[in-house]
Amino acid sequence: MSSSLKIASWNINSVRARLDIVERFLAEETPDLLCLQETKVCDSDFPDAMFRRLGYRHLIICGQRMHHGVAIVSRLPVREEARFDWQGNGEARHIGVRLECGIRVENVYVPAGGDVPDRSQNPKFGQKLDFLERMMRWSEACGCPTILVGDLNVAPLECDVWSHKQLLNVVSHTPVEVDALTRLQQSNGWVDLGRSFVPAPERLFTWWSYRSPDWTKNDRGRRLDHMWATADVAALVTRHSVHEPCRNWTRPSDHVPLMTEFAI
Repeated sequence: MSSSLKIASWNINSVRARLDIVERFLAEETPDLLCLQETKVCDSDFPDAMFRRLGYRHLIICGQRMHHGVAIVSRLPVREEARFDWQGNGEARHIGVRLECGIRVENVYVPAGGDVPDRSQNPKFGQKLDFLERMMRWSEACGCPTILVGDLNVAPLECDVWSHKQLLNVVSHTPVEVDALTRLQQSNGWVDLGRSFVPAPERLFTWWSYRSPDWTKNDRGRRLDHMWATADVAALVTRHSVHEPCRNWTRPSDHVPLMTEFAI
């Protein structure tokens, strides 16, 4: 008999500042694993007590003070597999684990890339493109059942942003970034689980800027957060959801969580 596996992913934009809404999400949605990005905390200060109290006793943390940071909290036993430095500068942006069923889960936080989409004028943009290239080389050699989740900081499709025309030259939706992400996806035949359940051109956003006074009215969103899977794992998916109401919770992140359910 198969059982259900629920994996959630959320760029929380400081786990300590938003611990209350993380607790609410875990209590309401009960994922088996929660992958967090932009935790903004060093490992020794990670707020593990709440997670353990809710039954998330397996914590794999890769943090840094003030910036970056990723974590996987799990109710199921997991074994850490790797911490790749795809940024090439020691930033905490990846952690990978393996479940007892043999599936790997890779949690990634791709750099935003600054404001100017030109590597000659903006080194951060070049670092972002190089990060995606390093990921692609890893992806080409990835030969086991894998789920890839996280804030990839690229909205690849025209319908993944509120205005394709107005955002063509805005970092996260430029042609060079879209090309890099597309080549990454093709490098191992990754299945985009979000668009498998919400086919283009239907609206599908995961991020809304804090600068918007009323995000629901303007709805100037982008799909920056993704869940991909190798074809063998994608065949096990039963449900995928984007939890937009979390954007209205107290002191919200500018991102909302995604969750996918698998029959394993």
